Amino acid sequence: MEGNKDIQSLSERIELLRKEVKKGNKEKLKELIQARKEFRRLTRNRMEELSAWERVQLARHPKRPHTSDYINNLFTDFVELHGDRRFGDDKAIIAGFAFFEGIPVAVIGHEKGKDTKEKIERNFGMPHPEGYRKAIRIMKLAEKFGRPVFTFIDTPGAYPGIGAEERGQSQAIAESIMTMGGLRVPIVATVIGEGGSGGALALGVGDRILMLENSIYSVISPEGCAAILFKSQEKAPEAAENLKITAKHLKELGIIDCIVPEPPGGAHLQPKKTYRLLKRALRKALREIIDIPPDQLVEERQSKFYSMGRFIEK
Repeated sequence: MEGNKDIQSLSERIELLRKEVKKGNKEKLKELIQARKEFRRLTRNRMEELSAWERVQLARHPKRPHTSDYINNLFTDFVELHGDRRFGDDKAIIAGFAFFEGIPVAVIGHEKGKDTKEKIERNFGMPHPEGYRKAIRIMKLAEKFGRPVFTFIDTPGAYPGIGAEERGQSQAIAESIMTMGGLRVPIVATVIGEGGSGGALALGVGDRILMLENSIYSVISPEGCAAILFKSQEKAPEAAENLKITAKHLKELGIIDCIVPEPPGGAHLQPKKTYRLLKRALRKALREIIDIPPDQLVEERQSKFYSMGRFIEK
């Protein structure tokens, strides 16, 4: 992704020039304007040419905003709740209550962590069963108090360890999917980075499903698919193309409802702009469903998912 390195380098140069201009160095203003024009030109051309595999790399970018970032910048007065009331607390999932533009809501999302220490604590965003059971607990509380639910999806998949399987990993995922399917409050799900397998789908049954432009959503990782079909992970780029895992492909297939644009070069280069763009999309999605009666909401949500994958033979 040599082109992306050029974009990153230019972005850093623009930031340095901006600081110089802010300090009063007017001589740098013309250079800053030219750099910004070049940045827009480079990113516009580059982003249109991205392959599915390159979008996979952007979705996994270590500096890409995480659920905690969106909570801090899109919501107010967030109160996190912990534990599944059965085994323990799973830091791979953040869940709690907050306000979205004055509306009390529930917020649930995968969290990968930022530095090495936090990534280990968060298990790299791969939840255990107790994480999904915590999410279910928050969903049911949201239903009890009539609060819309926002979920943020960003995980390679549910943790496949022995302990997780012994504690009922597949059952917890199934229960989360079933709970979301019948929840009598509005649900807006957003794929913000990597949406992998059932671990992602467990938070993905929504009335409106959004995807950031450079996020991915798939039943299996490109590497896993390549290992199974081609017996070689080196074929991952080819697998990524065939899996149809990008936002554009999934919108065409009717799996998601909305693609949220990202700033030129990706969300990690201009996170504040990304927050503004996503907040606008979330506001629109919530307005579309917030006044739908509960029975109709559940019926339409279930119908939406039952219809996925149907086809007509000619």
